[in-house]
Amino acid sequence: MDKIILSGMKFFGRHGVLPQERELGQKFEVDLELCLDLAPAGKNDELDSTVSYAEVFAVVERVVTGPPMKLIEAVAERVAGGVLESFPIESVRVRIKKPGAPVPGCFDYMAVEIERRK
Repeated sequence: MDKIILSGMKFFGRHGVLPQERELGQKFEVDLELCLDLAPAGKNDELDSTVSYAEVFAVVERVVTGPPMKLIEAVAERVAGGVLESFPIESVRVRIKKPGAPVPGCFDYMAVEIERRK
């Protein structure tokens, strides 16, 4: 299956279990893989035969910068639902990274990854 990949999208959001996370907010990183047939776009070189990266970015941005949720699992689910609902794709893989997770220790990020189909 063909894919469109949007990697390393960064947003400021207020998601988290702790009250401080929802009050102060933090950076979230999002990666998406959209599965769809890209042959028509490859053959006719027309935007209406594929999915606009800018429009996908806007959907993700609205979710991540929108109303706070406790779990990044819920953020991922909402992103997946919004993208599946808005675009003619077969499936989406969503990875939400939380580089500033309130966990003692040294790490790059904590993350969840989900895959959803129509």
